[in-house]
Amino acid sequence: MTTYARKLVGLQWPLLLLVLLLGAFGIFAIYSATWMREQDFWNRQFVFLLAGLVLCLGVAMTDYRWVRAGALPLYIAGLVGLLVVHFFGTTVYGARSWLDFGFINFQPSQLAIVGAIMLMALFLSEYESMPAPLRIALCGVITAVPFLLILIQPDLGSAIVWMPVILAMLYTARIPARYLISMILLVLAVIPLMVNFGLRPYQRQRIITFLDPELDPRGAGWTINQSLTAIGSGGWEGKGFKAPNTLNELGFLPSTIVHNDFIFSVIGEQHGFIGGALLLLAFLALIGLGLYVSLRASDDLGRLLAVGLTTLLFTHTFMNIGMTIGVTPITGLPLPLVSYGGSFLLTVLFSVGILQSIWVHRGGAAKSRGGW
Repeated sequence: MTTYARKLVGLQWPLLLLVLLLGAFGIFAIYSATWMREQDFWNRQFVFLLAGLVLCLGVAMTDYRWVRAGALPLYIAGLVGLLVVHFFGTTVYGARSWLDFGFINFQPSQLAIVGAIMLMALFLSEYESMPAPLRIALCGVITAVPFLLILIQPDLGSAIVWMPVILAMLYTARIPARYLISMILLVLAVIPLMVNFGLRPYQRQRIITFLDPELDPRGAGWTINQSLTAIGSGGWEGKGFKAPNTLNELGFLPSTIVHNDFIFSVIGEQHGFIGGALLLLAFLALIGLGLYVSLRASDDLGRLLAVGLTTLLFTHTFMNIGMTIGVTPITGLPLPLVSYGGSFLLTVLFSVGILQSIWVHRGGAAKSRGGW
């Protein structure tokens, strides 16, 4: 058996099959959300899913320790992308966050976040003996520049994901709890200042609407109120696929974002509590498998990479579903593998490929034994 065949057999197959299931369901959900408007978003998502799976398997077959040489170039590429988008980017929903390449709109913030996770994982794994305050400070330097460049776009959603990722990686790197608690308290102290002085008016309005959705039900509170109504109207079993007179079909859910940011609202309306709960269980399994990979990693680099990337997926999932049910403010973060978006889907599958590589290349895992 060739080396690549042994690696293929040794993949974390439950993780790969779960990703395939979520990706296929995402295409179905996108079609369900847009079929009445004769849009081809689901076709494009299918193409990106195929391309992403090829990318995922290619990364999985490559030893993840290439990060030692590739983390810094990828991080710099992310910074360059953020600078380019600042001057030449396309503005969507008030944020200049995209580069339009014709066949795909690329969001450099996604590359910057993954690059920063890799660089932090490399740094934290290589300098374990460095004093904890200095390690925290240098991680802050690594994340500060891309964080600020993302914040001024302004893309509050992508900026929010940094804090959970940093905390999870620092905890994995065995930074004492007192430092992590101090960081959390510092962030909580800064939030009021940020809300009052660091946000655009429409971003501040989103937070106010989150606290009281009925304050402006026909204006800023319209989307969240319609989302809650759609999900609630689904009941236990949902109204069914292509059911007539749904809030989505009648246009109460904004057609511009219903297939990406608010895809869970359509899922809740069509498939009810049962469908939504099954989807949540699938994501819980995805996060659990990512953490399991981190526990079985053969070195600190693999462990830190797995934790950082899994936390990134968890934060996107929590924030996206949370904003559709009124648990978190509206941030515009897509739902991994389910929301429409080519560049984000490729980023997610690239991350899954790294998780698979960590699994395949742990100790003797590349030998011909099963994924478990």
